[in-house]
Amino acid sequence: MAVIEISVVVPVYGSEPTLPLLWSRLSGVLKNCSATYEVIFVDDGSRDGSWQQLKVLQSENPDCVIAIQLMRNFGQHNALMAGFHHVRGQVVITIDDDLQHPPEEIPRLLEILRDEDLDVVYGTYDTKKHASWRNAGSILAVWFFRSIFRVSVTPTAFRAMRREVVECILPYDKNFTIIDGLLAWSTQRIGEIKVQHHPRAEGQSGYSIRKLLLQSMNVLTNFSLAPLQLVSAVGILTSLAGLSLAAYYLVLYFSSRVGVPGYASLMVTLLVASGLQLLSLGIIGEYIGRVLLNINQKPQFVQRTVLSASTPALSELRTNVRSSG
Repeated sequence: MAVIEISVVVPVYGSEPTLPLLWSRLSGVLKNCSATYEVIFVDDGSRDGSWQQLKVLQSENPDCVIAIQLMRNFGQHNALMAGFHHVRGQVVITIDDDLQHPPEEIPRLLEILRDEDLDVVYGTYDTKKHASWRNAGSILAVWFFRSIFRVSVTPTAFRAMRREVVECILPYDKNFTIIDGLLAWSTQRIGEIKVQHHPRAEGQSGYSIRKLLLQSMNVLTNFSLAPLQLVSAVGILTSLAGLSLAAYYLVLYFSSRVGVPGYASLMVTLLVASGLQLLSLGIIGEYIGRVLLNINQKPQFVQRTVLSASTPALSELRTNVRSSG
């Protein structure tokens, strides 16, 4: 069996109209790379005819296409982890299914990865062809990422990674998965290059405001204790402010026998204190809830079907990948 040099993992969700064009452009680029390759499509619970399209692609290209169908929608990062368990290439590339990431930029990612001796290279953009609200959400998520991991790169879904790094993150089997956080934990050799970003070829993004907020929350709570530390700091400051105010009123009372009239200040203080307590409980509850779900072994992904001409090598490293067939 020939050694695979490049593995491309594509998470698929509701992309039936774009899959033929994506495969045409992607396969053309990979053939021009003069390297052996495979493309792994992961259907993340699509409700259209995406899986039927993938079955056709795999049957027509059995030696270089693997098609995986998950039992429900697990999210983009979890779908990528499902694909990573089947890669055989020395370099692993991830790319979206909506043609916003031009496959023609892949050779540049490979060149930077090789020439600058990096472990991970991101394709980043000067201008994103997203809705304004999503661009704003992306800016916030990038700020969280850079602050937590102390890196200067901008993480995107268009990546090139060495096989060794992918093997490092494979043991992570928790449901709340953030690929970029795992990569930043694994290596410091991370770079980026500017690439083009195109409008979606068809349809609308599967990312809603809720999903973007959830992803930002995953970054914060999975890889940082900052929210808990912030709550502790606010609690200390609030306590100091309360003690200072109490001392001030005591001094005022004993020095001039002046009482502190009115209930307005008392009510404001109680409302602020109660709000801070509820916020603190909410943040702590978020951490506890995630621990509970992990203890209950909420699956990272569940495979329904894998169409492949051979048994993938990396999947043997994980004996707890859940599959129904």
